[in-house]
Amino acid sequence: MRYLFSAGIGIVCTVFFLSGCTQSSKKERDNPVQGTITIASDESFKPLVEALTKAYQGIYPRAHFNVVYKPEQEAILALLKDSVRMAFTTRQLSEKEVVMVKQQEGIQKAHHIALDGIALVVNPSNIDSLITMDELKLVFEGKITDWSQLKGSSQKGAITLVFDNANSSNLNFVMTKFNLKTIQNLRITSAGSNKNVVDDIKKNPLSLGIIGVNWISNGHEKLARELSQGIRVLGVSQRSNPASVAEYYQPFQNGLELKNYPLTRDVYIIIREGYAGLGGGMLNYIARDVGGLIIQKMGLIPTVVYPRELEIRTGQNF
Repeated sequence: MRYLFSAGIGIVCTVFFLSGCTQSSKKERDNPVQGTITIASDESFKPLVEALTKAYQGIYPRAHFNVVYKPEQEAILALLKDSVRMAFTTRQLSEKEVVMVKQQEGIQKAHHIALDGIALVVNPSNIDSLITMDELKLVFEGKITDWSQLKGSSQKGAITLVFDNANSSNLNFVMTKFNLKTIQNLRITSAGSNKNVVDDIKKNPLSLGIIGVNWISNGHEKLARELSQGIRVLGVSQRSNPASVAEYYQPFQNGLELKNYPLTRDVYIIIREGYAGLGGGMLNYIARDVGGLIIQKMGLIPTVVYPRELEIRTGQNF
């Protein structure tokens, strides 16, 4: 009896030990207020993504985001491979891509969070600060190759187009907007990043740079102020023959809000999450909480404006 009792105690202890090991070996799931996830974003949204993640982590110190910046096509591919939880993009997944996620028995959710703009920037010595969409189309088609070919231009020399990266959201947007099949015949360079595009423009008076406007639209940030100095942002008109300067718009909030600026684009968050995790927490923060204020502060237009309560005192009784 004594032997059986001792053996029984041993079995019970072994069961509890194994059970304890199993529980501790399980990776604790993240939730909206804590955990670590990896997210991907096109580099053109880096200032915006950094502002949002920094603010969220300030509220929830145990929430951590490992952010990888890569061209948009690569960011979406990482999402499809389930190697990142969330992606900031300029488009939703295509039908084919949604099917790929479903075949993996995965779940994806997309939310439109902001209106952004593509900024056209030139060297300050280039006094040509206005351009029409018709002229831009001819530039990207390779039919206008010299600054002197633009209407009213006082600049001469071959136009060099400067993008951040191949497969980036900036280049993809331009190709889609102007229905371009190829860019092989263009005088074009890849600078490697949006910041490098600005640096290139400051050195080369004949270059035309294409960047995400959130890199230069937040005047409160030191980097944005530094990048804005030494460049000129072109005004763009949708009209073929604008009657006045008032018909040209720049990619800042007054031009983005009603989509008067013709190079406006959407910003989406896409998450792969089948439970209430950190990705969903960030999504709710942007869509329902003060994340919209941060987007607005960055110079963009949030799709969900954070409501503000105002108390107005007139000194009169009604």
